[in-house]
Amino acid sequence: MPIDILMPALSPTMEQGKLAKWLKAEGDKIKAGDIIAEIETDKATMEVEAVDEGVLAKILIADGTDNVAVNTPIAVIAADGEDVSAAASGAAKAAPAQQAAEAPAPAEAPASPAPAAAPSVPAQAKSYDASSEFPAGAEIVSMTVREALRDAMAEEMRRDADVFVMGEEVAEYQGAYKVTQGLLQEFGARRVIDTPITEHGFAGIGVGAALTGLKPIVEFMTFNFAMQAIDHIINSAAKTLYMSGGQMGCPIVFRGPNGAAARVGAQHSHDYAAWYSNVPGLKVVMPYTASDAKGLLKSAIRDPNPVIFLENEILYGRSFDVPKGDDFTIPIGKAKVVRPGSDVTIVSFGIGMTYALGAAEALAKEGIDAEVIDLRTIRPMDIETVIASVQKTNRCVAVEEGFPQSGVTAEIGMKIMEAAFDYLDAPVARVTGKDVPMPYAANLEKLALPNIGEVVAAAKAVCYR
Repeated sequence: MPIDILMPALSPTMEQGKLAKWLKAEGDKIKAGDIIAEIETDKATMEVEAVDEGVLAKILIADGTDNVAVNTPIAVIAADGEDVSAAASGAAKAAPAQQAAEAPAPAEAPASPAPAAAPSVPAQAKSYDASSEFPAGAEIVSMTVREALRDAMAEEMRRDADVFVMGEEVAEYQGAYKVTQGLLQEFGARRVIDTPITEHGFAGIGVGAALTGLKPIVEFMTFNFAMQAIDHIINSAAKTLYMSGGQMGCPIVFRGPNGAAARVGAQHSHDYAAWYSNVPGLKVVMPYTASDAKGLLKSAIRDPNPVIFLENEILYGRSFDVPKGDDFTIPIGKAKVVRPGSDVTIVSFGIGMTYALGAAEALAKEGIDAEVIDLRTIRPMDIETVIASVQKTNRCVAVEEGFPQSGVTAEIGMKIMEAAFDYLDAPVARVTGKDVPMPYAANLEKLALPNIGEVVAAAKAVCYR
């Protein structure tokens, strides 16, 4: 397939530059490492180095073109053995030369500076409206989270031949949790690949495949085992786009169960939401319902960036309403107000929503009207929807199964303090997993996890009840 050469960035803050000169002509043979062009800004000049091999099929941006935006395709390479004329005609026909930006009108002489004002109350935030996510008139069916994830993968594999699935027991055994059931029979062993028990190995293969333009879905039997592959996930998948100046993307999804299940011990129960959400270059998704699992997984597969898709073993068998249709997607980075309320905001994600919604039902019986928000995406976090709710309720309780130190709820609380401190009538409260490795014994495991009673108590505390 033709390979786009993108306008690289000279620095993290560069937005556009001048394509000063082409050092190769259309039809020239290109090898990795060849210098093919020069770009410049008012601060520096840089040579553009080829990272792929083939023939320069089409130059899309001419010499001397100014104000070329970063990541704009500037040329197309036909891979070895590929029809050069077909690659050229299949590229953007003309990539017309960008118009030089008009010089801005002279600014009026500035007035004498006004005295510094005291910090103002933040403007009213706007909550994301998820009510239109279900297509109008679509048939609604009940579906388990397991089935929703399977359907999402199957639909995207039918839509795009570059999508494939790999992992331990995903093919012949139909998936350790039966999430990939039926995929081998439909798509064959070339696109549904059983791997050895070596996360470091198959995650690296997946990242390499993504860097060449394929779209792998890498399943970990549990994200605890992904620790074997952390170098590939963080240092290769997450950082290569930045380190290549925008020239090499990594469209890959790492998915599988995350967090506690039922008596599987500390080494199989860790919640990694906060770990991965710390890393620039990754998107981190953690759905609760089957519809969100399906819609967000489809969006993750289509996303040009690496996505960490955290599921939960306990939720796999739970059923929710899902709209029928092959093109149902949910946008990454948008929270959802699941239950409107006016007295206190309860925000959570993933299986934490079971505690948040259970607490809201219990609080309603005591006359406390809780608004419940499902973050759905941890990075990028839709904090504006949370702030909009806090500006209304003036109180917040954040809930997660992960550990308290440096957790997702700690980030939520800090962002509220930064953006909506003047709206708070009480400190932000957190309900988290206990700060201990997960016990194996059932009675101790229950004590180590959050529960509805703890969320109710926290909500009543911030309401001074």
